[in-house]
Amino acid sequence: QVQLVESGGGLVQAGGSLRLSCRASGNFFAINVMGWYRQSPGNQRELVATITSGGMTNVAQSVKGRFTISRDNAKNTVYLQMNSLKPEDTAVYYCNADLLFASSIQWHDYWGQGTQVTVSS
Repeated sequence: QVQLVESGGGLVQAGGSLRLSCRASGNFFAINVMGWYRQSPGNQRELVATITSGGMTNVAQSVKGRFTISRDNAKNTVYLQMNSLKPEDTAVYYCNADLLFASSIQWHDYWGQGTQVTVSS
């Protein structure tokens, strides 16, 4: 059974920082892209940042220069360092991973349960 377990969300004042972590566990063979998405009330889920197993990143323009995505392949863990947080960053943040299983030739998309980030003004 696969699990993506997120941690690090919470309440912070504008201008503050938080670091999110997401660890993947289970019987998968490999991980391709890992990433973070977010969803605020009334809005669609949107991409925040992704990172490949080789370290190539894609960061949304709205958070570029403030958020940094990184990854520890040995720990199957992806991180999101969030600095200079703004009230508009308030959302539920979801971890995502593309996983390959030994019994399959296709990558499978998995999501974490989400962690709330609230930025007060």
